[in-house]
Amino acid sequence: MSETIEYKKLTDEELIYRFQRDDYQAFNEIVLRYKNKLVNFIFRYTGNRDDAEDYAQDTFLKLYKSKHLYREIAKFSTWFYTIALNTVKTNIKKKSKHSTISISDFDPENDKDYDLKSDDIGPEEIVNSNLEMELIQNAINSLDDAFREVIVLRDIEDLEYDEIAKITGLPLGTVKSRINRGREKLKIILIKKIKI
Repeated sequence: MSETIEYKKLTDEELIYRFQRDDYQAFNEIVLRYKNKLVNFIFRYTGNRDDAEDYAQDTFLKLYKSKHLYREIAKFSTWFYTIALNTVKTNIKKKSKHSTISISDFDPENDKDYDLKSDDIGPEEIVNSNLEMELIQNAINSLDDAFREVIVLRDIEDLEYDEIAKITGLPLGTVKSRINRGREKLKIILIKKIKI
Protein backbone atom coordinates (compact mmCIF):
# COMPACT_ATOMS: atom_id res chain seq x y z
CA MET A 1 0.00 0.00 0.00
CA SER A 2 1.52 3.31 -1.04
CA GLU A 3 1.69 6.24 1.35
CA THR A 4 -0.45 9.32 0.85
CA ILE A 5 1.63 12.48 0.96
CA GLU A 6 0.14 15.74 2.18
CA TYR A 7 2.21 18.12 0.08
CA LYS A 8 0.72 21.23 1.68
CA LYS A 9 2.23 20.19 5.03
CA LEU A 10 5.75 19.73 3.64
CA THR A 11 8.38 22.44 4.06
CA ASP A 12 9.83 24.13 0.98
CA GLU A 13 13.04 22.18 1.51
CA GLU A 14 11.16 18.87 1.68
CA LEU A 15 9.33 19.75 -1.53
CA ILE A 16 12.48 20.56 -3.49
CA TYR A 17 14.12 17.40 -2.11
CA ARG A 18 11.18 15.34 -3.40
CA PHE A 19 11.20 17.21 -6.73
CA GLN A 20 14.91 16.44 -7.14
CA ARG A 21 13.83 12.80 -7.02
CA ASP A 22 11.33 13.39 -9.86
CA ASP A 23 8.23 13.89 -7.70
CA TYR A 24 6.41 16.33 -10.00
CA GLN A 25 3.56 16.81 -7.56
CA ALA A 26 6.13 18.44 -5.26
CA PHE A 27 7.01 20.88 -8.06
CA ASN A 28 3.31 21.65 -8.55
CA GLU A 29 3.04 22.45 -4.85
CA ILE A 30 6.05 24.80 -5.06
CA VAL A 31 4.37 26.60 -7.98
CA LEU A 32 1.09 26.90 -6.05
CA ARG A 33 2.92 28.11 -2.96
CA TYR A 34 5.09 30.71 -4.71
CA LYS A 35 3.24 31.85 -7.85
CA ASN A 36 1.36 34.83 -6.37
CA LYS A 37 4.29 35.90 -4.18
CA LEU A 38 6.66 35.69 -7.11
CA VAL A 39 4.45 37.65 -9.52
CA ASN A 40 3.92 40.31 -6.84
CA PHE A 41 7.66 40.51 -6.14
CA ILE A 42 8.53 40.88 -9.82
CA PHE A 43 5.69 43.36 -10.39
CA ARG A 44 6.98 45.51 -7.54
CA TYR A 45 10.45 45.33 -9.01
CA THR A 46 9.49 46.04 -12.64
CA GLY A 47 6.22 47.96 -12.33
CA ASN A 48 4.77 45.98 -15.23
CA ARG A 49 2.15 43.26 -14.70
CA ASP A 50 2.69 41.51 -18.07
CA ASP A 51 6.44 41.37 -17.53
CA ALA A 52 5.89 40.08 -14.01
CA GLU A 53 3.80 37.18 -15.33
CA ASP A 54 6.33 36.38 -18.07
CA TYR A 55 9.37 36.61 -15.79
CA ALA A 56 7.66 34.47 -13.16
CA GLN A 57 7.12 31.75 -15.79
CA ASP A 58 10.77 32.05 -16.78
CA THR A 59 11.78 31.70 -13.13
CA PHE A 60 9.71 28.53 -12.65
CA LEU A 61 11.15 27.12 -15.88
CA LYS A 62 14.69 27.79 -14.60
CA LEU A 63 13.80 26.16 -11.28
CA TYR A 64 12.46 23.14 -13.16
CA LYS A 65 15.62 22.81 -15.26
CA SER A 66 18.08 23.45 -12.42
CA LYS A 67 16.40 21.60 -9.53
CA HIS A 68 19.53 19.50 -9.06
CA LEU A 69 21.58 22.63 -8.20
CA TYR A 70 19.78 23.26 -4.91
CA ARG A 71 21.73 22.23 -1.82
CA GLU A 72 20.31 22.40 1.67
CA ILE A 73 22.98 24.88 2.78
CA ALA A 74 20.49 27.72 2.25
CA LYS A 75 16.77 28.14 2.67
CA PHE A 76 14.88 27.20 -0.46
CA SER A 77 13.27 30.66 -0.59
CA THR A 78 16.71 32.33 -0.63
CA TRP A 79 17.85 30.15 -3.52
CA PHE A 80 14.55 30.64 -5.37
CA TYR A 81 14.52 34.45 -5.03
CA THR A 82 18.11 34.52 -6.25
CA ILE A 83 16.98 32.71 -9.41
CA ALA A 84 14.05 35.13 -9.74
CA LEU A 85 16.18 38.24 -9.31
CA ASN A 86 18.76 37.04 -11.82
CA THR A 87 15.99 36.15 -14.29
CA VAL A 88 14.41 39.59 -13.95
CA LYS A 89 17.73 41.42 -14.35
CA THR A 90 18.62 39.37 -17.44
CA ASN A 91 15.21 40.01 -19.02
CA ILE A 92 15.35 43.73 -18.24
CA LYS A 93 18.77 43.98 -19.89
CA LYS A 94 17.45 42.20 -22.98
CA LYS A 95 14.34 44.38 -23.07
CA SER A 96 16.21 47.66 -22.53
CA LYS A 97 18.25 46.98 -25.66
CA HIS A 98 15.03 47.04 -27.66
CA SER A 99 12.72 49.51 -25.93
CA THR A 100 12.10 51.78 -23.00
CA ILE A 101 9.52 51.32 -20.27
CA SER A 102 6.78 53.92 -20.10
CA ILE A 103 4.90 54.73 -16.93
CA SER A 104 1.70 54.24 -18.92
CA ASP A 105 2.59 50.52 -18.91
CA PHE A 106 1.61 50.54 -15.24
CA ASP A 107 -2.09 50.19 -16.05
CA PRO A 108 -2.48 48.45 -19.40
CA GLU A 109 -6.27 48.26 -18.93
CA ASN A 110 -6.65 52.02 -19.40
CA ASP A 111 -5.34 54.28 -22.14
CA LYS A 112 -4.41 56.77 -19.49
CA ASP A 113 -0.99 58.37 -19.15
CA TYR A 114 0.36 59.16 -15.71
CA ASP A 115 2.05 62.48 -15.17
CA LEU A 116 4.46 61.93 -12.33
CA LYS A 117 5.04 65.65 -11.86
CA SER A 118 1.36 66.44 -11.35
CA ASP A 119 0.68 68.68 -8.37
CA ASP A 120 -3.06 68.05 -8.50
CA ILE A 121 -3.09 65.12 -6.06
CA GLY A 122 -4.81 66.18 -2.86
CA PRO A 123 -5.00 64.43 0.51
CA GLU A 124 -8.60 63.28 -0.13
CA GLU A 125 -7.54 61.27 -3.16
CA ILE A 126 -4.77 59.49 -1.25
CA VAL A 127 -7.47 57.67 0.70
CA ASN A 128 -8.28 55.78 -2.47
CA SER A 129 -6.15 52.66 -2.12
CA ASN A 130 -5.65 52.26 -5.88
CA LEU A 131 -4.14 55.71 -6.16
CA GLU A 132 -2.03 55.08 -3.08
CA MET A 133 -0.71 51.83 -4.53
CA GLU A 134 -0.02 53.60 -7.82
CA LEU A 135 1.93 56.34 -6.04
CA ILE A 136 3.97 53.83 -4.08
CA GLN A 137 4.70 51.75 -7.17
CA ASN A 138 5.72 54.84 -9.14
CA ALA A 139 8.00 55.87 -6.28
CA ILE A 140 9.55 52.38 -6.17
CA ASN A 141 10.02 52.49 -9.96
CA SER A 142 11.90 55.77 -9.68
CA LEU A 143 14.52 54.32 -7.30
CA ASP A 144 17.90 53.22 -8.64
CA ASP A 145 18.09 49.44 -9.16
CA ALA A 146 20.39 48.98 -6.17
CA PHE A 147 17.84 50.50 -3.78
CA ARG A 148 14.73 49.12 -5.49
CA GLU A 149 15.87 45.50 -5.27
CA VAL A 150 16.58 45.59 -1.51
CA ILE A 151 13.44 47.61 -0.71
CA VAL A 152 11.23 45.15 -2.59
CA LEU A 153 12.90 42.14 -0.93
CA ARG A 154 12.69 43.62 2.59
CA ASP A 155 9.55 45.75 2.72
CA ILE A 156 7.33 43.93 0.24
CA GLU A 157 8.56 40.33 0.40
CA ASP A 158 9.40 40.69 4.12
CA LEU A 159 12.66 38.76 3.83
CA GLU A 160 15.30 38.88 6.58
CA TYR A 161 18.43 40.98 6.11
CA ASP A 162 20.74 37.96 5.98
CA GLU A 163 18.53 36.32 3.35
CA ILE A 164 18.65 39.49 1.23
CA ALA A 165 22.44 39.53 1.56
CA LYS A 166 22.60 35.97 0.22
CA ILE A 167 20.18 36.68 -2.64
CA THR A 168 21.95 39.85 -3.78
CA GLY A 169 25.50 38.75 -2.95
CA LEU A 170 26.03 41.93 -0.92
CA PRO A 171 27.62 42.21 2.53
CA LEU A 172 25.06 42.43 5.35
CA GLY A 173 26.14 45.98 6.27
CA THR A 174 25.64 47.13 2.68
CA VAL A 175 22.15 45.59 2.61
CA LYS A 176 21.13 47.40 5.82
CA SER A 177 22.62 50.66 4.58
CA ARG A 178 20.90 50.44 1.20
CA ILE A 179 17.55 49.62 2.80
CA ASN A 180 17.81 52.64 5.11
CA ARG A 181 18.92 54.94 2.29
CA GLY A 182 16.29 53.50 -0.05
CA ARG A 183 13.54 54.11 2.51
CA GLU A 184 14.71 57.70 2.94
CA LYS A 185 14.68 58.23 -0.83
CA LEU A 186 11.19 56.70 -1.05
CA LYS A 187 9.96 58.95 1.72
CA ILE A 188 11.29 62.05 -0.07
CA ILE A 189 9.76 60.96 -3.39
CA LEU A 190 6.37 60.28 -1.79
CA ILE A 191 6.37 63.56 0.14
CA LYS A 192 7.00 65.44 -3.11
CA LYS A 193 4.22 63.55 -4.88
CA ILE A 194 1.52 63.99 -2.26
CA LYS A 195 2.74 67.33 -0.91
CA ILE A 196 2.31 66.51 2.77
